[in-house]
Amino acid sequence: MYDTNLVIGGKEFTSRLIVGTGKYSSNDVMRQALEESGAEVVTVAVRRVSLPGKGESILDFIDTTRFTLLPNTAGCYTADEAIRTAYLAREAGMGELIKLEVIGDARTLFPDVAGLLEATKTLAREGFTVMPYTNDDPVMAKRLEEAGAAVVMPLGAPIGSGLGIRNPYNIKIILETVSVPVIVDAGVGIASDAAIAMELGCDGVLMNTAIASSGDPVAMAKAMKMAVQAGRLAFKAGRMSKKLYATASSPLEGVPDWTAS
Repeated sequence: MYDTNLVIGGKEFTSRLIVGTGKYSSNDVMRQALEESGAEVVTVAVRRVSLPGKGESILDFIDTTRFTLLPNTAGCYTADEAIRTAYLAREAGMGELIKLEVIGDARTLFPDVAGLLEATKTLAREGFTVMPYTNDDPVMAKRLEEAGAAVVMPLGAPIGSGLGIRNPYNIKIILETVSVPVIVDAGVGIASDAAIAMELGCDGVLMNTAIASSGDPVAMAKAMKMAVQAGRLAFKAGRMSKKLYATASSPLEGVPDWTAS
């Protein structure tokens, strides 16, 4: 079955799974999980990147010739802070692709949508390819697109919760509302959650905790890769229609009635 690649900021990717680099038990486990995931884009918290000569950096354990870095503004609670962090990432040579987070609440880690919209406008105007983490609100998704977001990334559930896709109907409306790629970010806990996101028609899934905090991160990374692929294939194939009553799998037309006397 023919399929297109995922396009972000004019660059094509064959994998629709984006994975994070935090929370692993060791950098070696992280490196193995990244390899097994098949991902081509990996997120890196700018706060974990050390300047040259300033100690060990997460970038020392990522093959940047193979993976495209997606620096993120994790831990930023204002638009100004997120904008400054994005500038720092660019100055550090991490490029203009940015996962934009502006957190509004420390307990739930829900986004501050007003600050997110402000930061998106500024960074898009400054030439960044902005990928904002937002709530599952179709209205805000459209406003982010209009502000210059290259992608919109609605949460499936709160960050790190593992609760899965809590509101698939809002995700479906977002898919109908915007023309840029939609990537579910946050809340995925197990492979079936990733498959559901893709079956809805999402263009990709971004996750970290579901892999890093699992019992076997390397095996889970492989499971997530296959789940994203399966969900995408199922979406492209098209599901059967739902029916209230049963329909026999085997047709009865033309079959002799052996019970007839």
